[in-house]
Amino acid sequence: MKSIYSETYRTLIGQLICARKKRGITQAALAGKLGKPQSFVAKIETCERRLDVVEFLVLSRLIGEDPCQIISALDLTGC
Repeated sequence: MKSIYSETYRTLIGQLICARKKRGITQAALAGKLGKPQSFVAKIETCERRLDVVEFLVLSRLIGEDPCQIISALDLTGC
């Protein structure tokens, strides 16, 4: 199984989605802050595109989340 489909990865993406929505940020608005099309964010959120570490850090901060807290909340025992 590819790690992009692991439960831990999906949880990470789910946390980013929840934080984005909680703050009322649309995919289009987030993509605009990144200088990317809305489909870029959509593909990350649907796991069609893998999110790398640097992108994770940037996205976390743009939606107002501490990336360290997101990671510390993950169950990494199965990795």
